Amino acid sequence: MDNGTADGPAGEGAIGPRPPGGSLDPAGPYAAGPWRNYFLILLDRIPTPIAVCHADGEVLIANPAMAAEWGAAPGQLRGRNLLDLFRPRAKAQLDRLAEALRLGHRSRYPVEVHWQAGAEGAPREGELTVDPVGDPSVRPPALLALLRVRDTSPPPRPRGSASPVEARILALAAGGATTASIGTTLGLTVDGVNYHLTRLARRWRVQGRTALVAKAYVLGVLSADSWPPAPA
Repeated sequence: MDNGTADGPAGEGAIGPRPPGGSLDPAGPYAAGPWRNYFLILLDRIPTPIAVCHADGEVLIANPAMAAEWGAAPGQLRGRNLLDLFRPRAKAQLDRLAEALRLGHRSRYPVEVHWQAGAEGAPREGELTVDPVGDPSVRPPALLALLRVRDTSPPPRPRGSASPVEARILALAAGGATTASIGTTLGLTVDGVNYHLTRLARRWRVQGRTALVAKAYVLGVLSADSWPPAPA
């Protein structure tokens, strides 16, 4: 991984030098015999976004879950640098990883990152956990990068429990209709309208028609951007 900053392009330095010949196999200790195929099949099926990289951050292999963050095929990420894909929030986290690799330490190093999904996708953020892997005698090691995507979408609006008839009664009430006119519009008696309003008041634990209408908007039963009022 290049030693870049969160606000600027990746720098010229690197966390570690490229292994001699640059021929590191992404399967690491599973590169020999049939284990390599088993490793690659398992990598493809893991739902967590994963990439195996050179010590300088160049992607050797990425699984479909990682590639999906970019709207790409896994092979299209090969040869890219992790910091061409992700921007770290704090340079100190990269410096800590670089120093650990220099000293030959083996541990997991979290890096808070942000990125834009795909060419014109929405901004995303999460944590990239970088784990030096492979034979301890090999210096520098390969890097296993696991991405934990943070859900930044707003929580869904809570929805109340209201039948279609109740929602229509509330919409008419929100528009100022009287109990009698609501009944005429919906083919209900005055007692029928009051029955539905009373049930809603008990269910939502509010008192009065004004409070019922307000709660209906809060719960998403009535559309917030519609006039005359209408069910959502």
